[in-house]
Amino acid sequence: MGRELAYAQLVERSITKKYRKEIWSPFITAIKRYELISEGDRIAVCISGGKDSMLMAVLFKMLLRISDVPFEAEYLVMDPGYSPANRDQIEENAGKLEIPASFFESGIFGVAEKSDESPCYLCARMRRGALYAEAQKRGCNKIALGHHFSDVIETTVMSMFYSGQLQGMMPKLHSVNFEGMELIRPLYCINEDDIKAWVRYNDLEFIRCACRFTEDRDASPDGIGRSKRQEIKALIHELRKTNPYVEKNIFNSLHAVWIDTFPGYKTMEAGAHSFLEEYD
Repeated sequence: MGRELAYAQLVERSITKKYRKEIWSPFITAIKRYELISEGDRIAVCISGGKDSMLMAVLFKMLLRISDVPFEAEYLVMDPGYSPANRDQIEENAGKLEIPASFFESGIFGVAEKSDESPCYLCARMRRGALYAEAQKRGCNKIALGHHFSDVIETTVMSMFYSGQLQGMMPKLHSVNFEGMELIRPLYCINEDDIKAWVRYNDLEFIRCACRFTEDRDASPDGIGRSKRQEIKALIHELRKTNPYVEKNIFNSLHAVWIDTFPGYKTMEAGAHSFLEEYD
């Protein structure tokens, strides 16, 4: 008679068996395609307590056991001001999934909620800075965030609709303010719907953002409220009814930008350019 598997082992098995095509293979694809992990890396796997970052932590735990590239992982949880119930939920899930999470405190929710100007942007920027600082203090050279395929698509469409520019989300980038640090996005090729399916299959429950702006959104009649991201998510869902490849096409377009067809473009180093500069 075979040995009965622990819950965390069953969750991992669901990734390599039932969701191998939807989760495990895209995870490995992103790691290899974008060269996210190098020999000797010490990666801070940043856990917010939501479904995406918790899945990422499980994936890293699995990868560490089989990787041909030697690296280390630190499972880092920043508490930006969670309620006791949300903090307990994160600790409980980390225990169930056998993730050796290490917590540190910050008061970012309190600071962001006092801001009337783009509090979500301020919160995200502050959280990233705090994660970089803590990770660097612990000897890490990279932080891993749980942004997925759907985030990439939605960010691209949002930038067109509300910022008047074509802007994507990179699978990795160098930190501007923390020398020697990088940010990587290992879930870059994993669709959010597949993450949700994995959560349901394993009967898992995770926290959401847990700030008052998310609560206002969830309490709104349409589930969108003031959230532009939720608005774009709903739009893409509608488009998918008549074009099942819409998300894949947007994603592929980010890898095949035909710069000669654009009248203008920007670079970080040199700013804005016009096609007229080289027209003649």
